[in-house]
This record gives sequence, C-alpha cells and structure tokens, in this order.
Amino acid sequence: MKNKRFIVGLLLFTLTFMLALAGCGKSDSASSSSPSASVAPSASAASPASAAPSDSPSASPSAAPAESPSPSAPAADGKVQLIVSAAASLTESLNEIKPIYEAAHPGVTLAFNFGASGTLQKQIEQGAKADLFLSAGSKQMTALVDEKFVDPATEKNLLLNELVVVVPAKGGAAVTGLADLKKPEFKKIAVGTPETVPAGSYAQQALTSAKLWDELKPKMVFANDVKQVLNYVETGNTEVGFVYKTDALASKAAKIAYAVDKSAHKPITYPIGIIQATEHRAEAEALYHYLISKDAVDIFLKHGFLAAQ
Repeated sequence: MKNKRFIVGLLLFTLTFMLALAGCGKSDSASSSSPSASVAPSASAASPASAAPSDSPSASPSAAPAESPSPSAPAADGKVQLIVSAAASLTESLNEIKPIYEAAHPGVTLAFNFGASGTLQKQIEQGAKADLFLSAGSKQMTALVDEKFVDPATEKNLLLNELVVVVPAKGGAAVTGLADLKKPEFKKIAVGTPETVPAGSYAQQALTSAKLWDELKPKMVFANDVKQVLNYVETGNTEVGFVYKTDALASKAAKIAYAVDKSAHKPITYPIGIIQATEHRAEAEALYHYLISKDAVDIFLKHGFLAAQ
C-alpha cells in the first residue's frame, strides 16, 4: 500500500512537471512571435538629424541662389542695403557712382545685380529682391510696369546708347559696312541672345533690315549679355561682335570697327524705375532722384552714354 502511494505520487509529480514544461514552451513561443518583439524600429523612429535630406535648404545654407544679391535689409552695422538690378552695360558707370553716393549717404550701401535686361526682368518677376531697375531696353521695363512690379510714376528714360561692331584691338579686320561680315575672315560673330539681351535684339533688327540675318546666322555665337560678347572678341574666340559703344570704349582689347546706323534699329533707351515691393521706399526714392540728377548723368556721359532728355 505504501509502495502504491509512492508510485501514484511520483506519477502525479511527473505529470505536473511535464505540464509545466509544456506551458512554458507555449508561452515562450507566443512571445517570440509577438509583432512588438520581432519588428525592427520604423524609419519614423530614426533621429531627425539622420532622416533630413542632405540637400535640404535648412540643412545647407549654401543652397540659396548664388546669383542673387543679399536681401534688401539693414546690415549688421545698421546700414540699409539697396539692390539695383541693372543692365550689364552700366557696370563701369554704376561702380564709379557707388562710392560717391555712399559717401554722401553714410546710412546706405549699394549692391548691384548686373546682367542681361531680359534675365533681370525674369528674376524680378520670380520674386528676386530689388529696389531699382535700370534696363537697356524699354521692352523689359514696360513689361514690369504692366505687371505692376515697377511703379509707373517712376518709369523714366534716363540714357541713350549706340550699337557698334567691335573687333580685336590688335589685328582685327576692317569693317566698312554690315555686308563685310559675309567675308571669310569673319568666321564667328558674337551676338547677345536676342530674346533676353537688348543689344542682341538691336543687332538682329539691324541685320534683318540689311537682309543679312538669315545668311549670317550660321556664323553667330550667342552670348548671355554684352559683356560676354565683348569678352569673346577680346579673347579672339570670335573675330567680331555687336556691343554698345559704352562697352567698346571701356575695353583695351577690342576696338570699334563700325558704328551701326541708328535708323536700322529701334532707339537704344535706358529706362529707370523703382520696384513696387521695395522695403526701403524713402532710400530708393533718394537714390532714384540722384541717378536722374545732372551729377550722376555727367558720370554716365563720361562713359559714352547720351542723355535721354
């Protein structure tokens, strides 16, 4: 009897132990298959620093457009910076005016954004910062006035210019008329892109009037502005180019070979206007009135421009 009880107890203990092992195995198996235990951390759980794109503007300050000047805002020294978007042909004149104006107006600094008038027009239309616009053509200014980017009350023809044909200062071939450009010694002709460069548009008008545009077009090398046209001629990349008289006079490596007849193209006017969205209206108006004054116009005349009035 005693042995039977021992055997029964042993069997009950063994059964209980086996059931316990089975329960543990089932629990472990269930926990190992739990989604919360097996799923790797999601991408949203990654640190913000590692998840940010490397080319994000917030991660890279250099992502700002390189060609855009600094915003028109007070500088660290408290001065107001005025941005003037101006035709490339005004470079020498405005650079001479800059220190004179800043000396007379110590609370203002001038920043210039030079380029083709058509390119500057597009920049302003796309929201680029600017306080004044000086164009080398009425078409671009008229468009900005019509689109209410430029204050119509301030639009004014400031200067006039002339279109000339230039060749290298040393060894350049003679040009006595536009028809000479058909000669074999003129293999490449530099011209500003007519759609965006007013000087190129005037050249196209003159050559079309002479019935030479289509014939000479295969020789043409189109440039982004008149300064690039001048550079092509100065460096010998082209034998000839169309630029403004003011650009030619500023060059030591190129010379005027021919002055284009003024009747062959529209008048070359340089209008000026104040940008409607300027953040510094009073300072912009002061600069505007200086640029149309005799003192400033005399500087423009020194560089070969003509007064519009």
